[in-house]
Amino acid sequence: MAFFRDAKSAAFLAAVLVALPFASSEFVAYQIALFLIYGIAAQGVALCWGRLGFLPLGHALFFGLGAYLFGGMLKGAESNPALYLALPVAVVAPALLAYVIARLVFARSSRSGPYFSLITLALTMLGFLAAQQWSGLTGGFNGMANIPDIPGTSRYETLYWLVAAVAVVSTLVLAMLAARPIGVIWEAVAQNEERLQLLGYATDRVKANAYAFSALLAAAAGALFSAHQGIATPQAMSFILSTEFVIWAAVGGKGSSLGPLLGATVVGYASAELREQFLYWEVAVAALFIVVVLFLPNGVAGLLKRRADPRHGADSPAPSAHEAAMSMAPVSLILDGVKTAQSGMTILDGLSLALSGPGIRCVIGPNGAGKTSSFNVITGRLPLLGGGITLNGHDIGGLSAWRVARKGIGRKMQVPSVFPGLTVRENLGLAVWAGRASAVDTLKRATLGWHTGLLADILQEFPALASQLDAPAGTLAQGHRQALELAMTLLPEPKLVLLDEPCAGLSPGETHQMIDAIKTLVSQIGAAALLIEHDITAVDAMGGDVYVLHQGRLLDKGSLADIQSSAAVRAVYAGGRK
Repeated sequence: MAFFRDAKSAAFLAAVLVALPFASSEFVAYQIALFLIYGIAAQGVALCWGRLGFLPLGHALFFGLGAYLFGGMLKGAESNPALYLALPVAVVAPALLAYVIARLVFARSSRSGPYFSLITLALTMLGFLAAQQWSGLTGGFNGMANIPDIPGTSRYETLYWLVAAVAVVSTLVLAMLAARPIGVIWEAVAQNEERLQLLGYATDRVKANAYAFSALLAAAAGALFSAHQGIATPQAMSFILSTEFVIWAAVGGKGSSLGPLLGATVVGYASAELREQFLYWEVAVAALFIVVVLFLPNGVAGLLKRRADPRHGADSPAPSAHEAAMSMAPVSLILDGVKTAQSGMTILDGLSLALSGPGIRCVIGPNGAGKTSSFNVITGRLPLLGGGITLNGHDIGGLSAWRVARKGIGRKMQVPSVFPGLTVRENLGLAVWAGRASAVDTLKRATLGWHTGLLADILQEFPALASQLDAPAGTLAQGHRQALELAMTLLPEPKLVLLDEPCAGLSPGETHQMIDAIKTLVSQIGAAALLIEHDITAVDAMGGDVYVLHQGRLLDKGSLADIQSSAAVRAVYAGGRK
């Protein structure tokens, strides 16, 4: 199982680190301790880059802050021992700063990854300049010197054991987190952040929390660095060091908890031994980085890693869905004069429609009528530029996608949107946890086994999914991906379901199966559903009212028979049949 394999890896690392001082010399152990310190910081880079898909280019900022704060407190504690109690601040404060930075950047847009990289780079450069100029506090260019040992340790002898212990603990903690629901959520952010938001996950907070944890690792490494070197200089906060963290994470394996330690130790030790002998050593390291990125995306650890065990948990009933979704009040949706535009082009121009109570309604209209755009503006994917949107009497216009989802709205996309690198089981798990799992629950392995009666019914409706639970979702056929996304949309038990062409790309047999499943499952959760469809046969099978959109406005509403007899509708729209 994954947990026991991770524990064995950490135990193997511990055994190697215990044996090292006895198999070599104290000087070698002193050197290796330095590279382990760098590796711990690189683990933070790997967490963000390898797990969540965004690249931080400024981790030396937190490494340097940890070094200066910890070193300064150690020096101050020589005259004021009470400062020893404040040593954890040297690690926690940089992590809090990282959280604030990430929240400010990621809250603006889910597509802010490249900007985030540049912002972290700029902040590191500012930190480097501040460390040079603020000489009264940092020692300026010469740095903060004469930092004493951590009580009970000696930097040339016993500090190695503390560094080794921190390296083992950080490796084990990262591996354990990756094997739990939070690890699944991290990977989902990297693979399809938009889909995760539509399930109700606040991905900006997920990324901010992960970035803060990665900064905590960097700050802890910086604290150990100041004790190890006895000095903290501006170079501990330099862009060059940040770049080296990225290189070590890539070479060792950014998707592995052990990889960054391996990369930092191997490349770092080789650099110490060969830099003076090989004139173009830095060029060789740069070439190695390019080769790894192009041909070994999982680094050295990827060559050694076996296929990951599926993340399973013991079956247990999931808690009830969130309060908004489980409200027993009949759902009511009102769009009043809604306007939106994209790239300067008006898409919805005063769209007004209303629905009340459970049941399935269909939305039809020619291409470009505004069908998908109406769903996009409801779910926060397009800006609301005019009019209003209310759900059960509450204004939801302009809310972000994850907030709309938490109000009880589920959304299925026009093109099946799943997490291709995760298993079918993990895709379904993300939907089961949505609105049910607390932050603490995402850290528990038992949460992996959560199930609901609705999940059992869905797997009964779609036996192909039940037979492929451990298959990557990206390998599923089109019809099965459609079924998987429908399942993910319904599992949080929303009270309003927006389905965008769920039968697209399906065979006639699969279409009938999908229609039956939608009618059964939507009725089971007592939801209202709006379904965009071009196939009039499917519209007829769904029953209920039909809304006709044209040029961003509601053209007509009524039963299918009424719509088919409408001269205005016939003039602008003709439905096809499979």
